[in-house]
Amino acid sequence: MSWGTELWDQFDSLDKHTQWGIDFLERYAKFVKERIEIEQNYAKQLRNLVKKYCPKRSSKDEEPRFTSCIAFFNILNELNDYAGQREVVAEEMAHRVYGELMRYAHDLKTERKMHLQEGRKAQQYLDMCWKQMDNSKKKFERECREAEKAQQSYERLDNDTNATKADVEKAKQQLNLRTHMADENKNEYAAQLQNFNGEQHKHFYVVIPQIYKQLQEMDERRTIKLSECYRGFADSERKVIPIISKCLEGMILAAKSVDERRDSQMVVDSFKSGFEPPGDFPFEDYSQHIYRTISDGTISASKQESGKTDAKTTVGKAKGKLWLFGKKPKGPALEDFSHLPPEQRRKKLQQRIDELNRELQKESDQKEALNKMKDVYEKNPQMGDPGSLQPKLAETMNNIDRLRMEIHKNEAWLSEVEGKTGGRGDRRHSSDINHLVTQGRESPEGSYTDDANQEVRGPPQQHGHHNEFDDEFEDDDPLPAIGHCKAIYPFDGHNEGTLAMKEGEVLYIIEEDKGDGWTRARRQNGEEGYVPTSYIDVTLEKNSKVRVTLSDISSTNVSILVFVYAAITCPLQTFQFWHYEEVVCEPEVFMIRKRKHLCSSLQPS
Repeated sequence: MSWGTELWDQFDSLDKHTQWGIDFLERYAKFVKERIEIEQNYAKQLRNLVKKYCPKRSSKDEEPRFTSCIAFFNILNELNDYAGQREVVAEEMAHRVYGELMRYAHDLKTERKMHLQEGRKAQQYLDMCWKQMDNSKKKFERECREAEKAQQSYERLDNDTNATKADVEKAKQQLNLRTHMADENKNEYAAQLQNFNGEQHKHFYVVIPQIYKQLQEMDERRTIKLSECYRGFADSERKVIPIISKCLEGMILAAKSVDERRDSQMVVDSFKSGFEPPGDFPFEDYSQHIYRTISDGTISASKQESGKTDAKTTVGKAKGKLWLFGKKPKGPALEDFSHLPPEQRRKKLQQRIDELNRELQKESDQKEALNKMKDVYEKNPQMGDPGSLQPKLAETMNNIDRLRMEIHKNEAWLSEVEGKTGGRGDRRHSSDINHLVTQGRESPEGSYTDDANQEVRGPPQQHGHHNEFDDEFEDDDPLPAIGHCKAIYPFDGHNEGTLAMKEGEVLYIIEEDKGDGWTRARRQNGEEGYVPTSYIDVTLEKNSKVRVTLSDISSTNVSILVFVYAAITCPLQTFQFWHYEEVVCEPEVFMIRKRKHLCSSLQPS
């Protein structure tokens, strides 16, 4: 089946058909374009929807932890990925279908125009041949009529007796001329006719079939291109179906990850204050004055007054705890989070310690890398100057010292909180906490009051209210040395509570490293402070601490007896070493100084 043989006389129809095919191609391209716009708008709207419902996190504190919230935000993330796949569909359609269609339509128009021009030229050439043949035919016909007229004129003169011989001869010559011209036109007409017939045969059997065949191939290629675009249109979306399925599976997994028990526990962790519920209110007996007699009026009055005083005191103490069920005291956020309840404070301090430890690890890694680079530069000077790394190394060391001090300080606060929330029966107070308290803060028992301004913060007053118990410890000797150390590296000691030292300097050790990287040392002039443990070479002396067991209490001095009595009667967290039935003399003098106001009313016997 060929257009050239079947549709040899349908040039105009094929012209219209090929134009319709190109128009249909462009119409489908327009359809694809609108589908692309729909996909793009859909993806944009999905992304806007995700952005609208995603949390605007200004800090890590606002980050949701509930499993239902995390599941919802995971669903939003999956939906955002789903929107991305819709954008991929739009891009694939734009590149593989729409763009290809537009380029092919342009090429198709150019090819169709060329084939139609060739067909018109062939038709014009055939028309020209037909006109030449028709002209020669008409000329031959005209010459034949003229020759016929000359024949009739000659015969009339030849039969006319009155005609002269000259007229007859002239008519004969005219007949011969017309006959000759008619013969020539006949030959020319025959030649033109033969030429036209040949061109016409060539036109309808060679030229036109070839042109129509090219048009047919062009139209078939257009149909094939449409088929490919139809497949590409579907494949653009089919390719992303596995990823979209994963997005939907992720949404399902997010839904399955919701744990109501865990969320309930998080509510407890988020809002638990750590305080105990308020105790029972005491009964206040106002009927005593009814039964009071004159004989025992003085005694009853005294009892009543004392009872009223105790009742007021008790009510006042109970009232101080009622804020737990009302509004929390308002106040500025403090560095040690003492404005928060104990449990929340412990949580915040632990988070800060974890962050500081991560920063410290980064700085330590950077220090190690700089030291390795410095060693490489020292071994290979052509690679760089070792001195150029010294400023960065010094800055890293300062950052490490600062972070260690911050960790030390926060761990002290955390130990304080954990000691308070651990119960009255097992409270402890480390020497690290005492050291940091003397530096910049002492948080007394019960940081929470009705008025946030009543909280006590700052170093303990060492020169203020004195009593007999205080005087016993005013002239105590400084902490004994438990060893000595030699500075391996110099240390500037810019931070508060630290002690500057030079390389090679020898210092006394008065407190060992508690695991935070700092050792407490003292110069010969009595100046004390903390130095980095990694900067010194420590030598501890054996039996440097005098230990006093419970069996030796009778042989100790009055201060130790007072201290023992305070340790037994005052269940403070600082006296947990009594579990081991021994007292280390070096720390207990330091501890009793920090807590001596609690034992000021004790009188040793």
